[in-house]
Amino acid sequence: MADSTAKARPTARDLPETDQDGSTAGQAPLRTRVELPKASGSSSSPSIMATLSLEPAGRSCWDEPLSIAVRGLAPEQPVTLRAALRDERGALFRSHARYRADPHGELDLARAPALGGSFAGLEPMGLLWAMEPDRPLWRLIKRDVQTPFVVELEVLDGHEPDGGRLLARAVHERHFMAPGVRRVPVREGRVRATLFLPSGKGRFPGIIDLFGSSGGLCEYRASLLAGHGFAVLALAYFRFEDLPEYLSDVHLEYFEEAVAFLLQHPKVKGPNVGLLGFSKGGDLCLSMAAFLRNITATAIINACVANTIAPLYYKGLSVPDLGCDITKQKTMESGLLDLGDIWNNPLEEPHHQSLIPLEKAQGPFLFIVGLDDHNWKSESYAHIACRRLQAHGKGRPQIIYYPETGHCIDPPYFPLSRASVHAVLGEAVFYGGEARAHSRAQVDAWQQIQTFFQNYLNREIPEKRSKI
Repeated sequence: MADSTAKARPTARDLPETDQDGSTAGQAPLRTRVELPKASGSSSSPSIMATLSLEPAGRSCWDEPLSIAVRGLAPEQPVTLRAALRDERGALFRSHARYRADPHGELDLARAPALGGSFAGLEPMGLLWAMEPDRPLWRLIKRDVQTPFVVELEVLDGHEPDGGRLLARAVHERHFMAPGVRRVPVREGRVRATLFLPSGKGRFPGIIDLFGSSGGLCEYRASLLAGHGFAVLALAYFRFEDLPEYLSDVHLEYFEEAVAFLLQHPKVKGPNVGLLGFSKGGDLCLSMAAFLRNITATAIINACVANTIAPLYYKGLSVPDLGCDITKQKTMESGLLDLGDIWNNPLEEPHHQSLIPLEKAQGPFLFIVGLDDHNWKSESYAHIACRRLQAHGKGRPQIIYYPETGHCIDPPYFPLSRASVHAVLGEAVFYGGEARAHSRAQVDAWQQIQTFFQNYLNREIPEKRSKI
């Protein structure tokens, strides 16, 4: 295994091109130059009249708040701030907001509300979470975590986002590996993954990170989480390299092998690991917690409590998939598919056989629930989990509900993806969510997930075998 360590200034290179969910699909050159529409009077060298101040200066991690302030303006001067970045496939994401300087000619986004534009009100990070793509149904995904997103910010005179005189400009790198974090590609036995190790000496709590039914290997959540003191294994399970192209069945022995790999690593603190899963990856985490050893804490994001999409096998045991009724899918006026009602009820015969026996798990659960999730009935599934655990004399799981929050809950400051073309289905799918509420949910959920793992992965919990 070769590893790489986060550098302060990574160089541009050919990057693995990925599908909308971030799964590797080919090669494409990195594009980091951001071309904003030219402001009036800025076609030649503009006269910089103000100072745009960013803290941290120069670079920061994507999940880190960024302080933005402008100084040297006229008292109560109207200005427009705009931001842009370009992803690895060349899609341009942009936002803008109108502001007014204070009587001293200063503007601090932590204290001054936006007067309109891509968002309004007091939103210090709005210029990032309110970005929208220049192509329809395009989701912002970080495909190569070893390089940053390059964000260009500009201050324009007046309240016309494309017409005011350019007053100040700054370029800022938003990184996905904190300084000192190591990225280690893993090709051990059948396991196809990437391990992210924090900087520093000693051993760290281990977490396995699983994404959903689009497949591939998504690293950006694991790489960011490693910056907070966890050893995180981003694990692929189909549609990557020599793994199956389609999710026709699931063999839990593959995931058991991944747990064993993580626990034997000299930088991972045992004797147990945590699990973090989103969507289909969430119900896989629940199955791992129920049937495998050495799992002590499981956090899932908008997932089902039954086995879904493909049958699951483990040591002679089989769990059927929940199944669905495709005739119940809805086509919205926009043409987007709403899949929320297609799934069979796991409490009804014969679908209850797909329910995962959560009561067999060793440790606690955290359910992150978006109340406007249009892919799964996440709220209902969390209630089912709670009732089942209590019926078996287990403690209540921690459930956090987020109003007006859709399916795709990412780390902080990713723009809301209300809809995109699903990488496997090839159809435009509606995910739900309202931008402001969804953004706030992402910030809170990210902290809740870290706190959950810090609380339970640092405890000394005796090793115990789950019953099949």
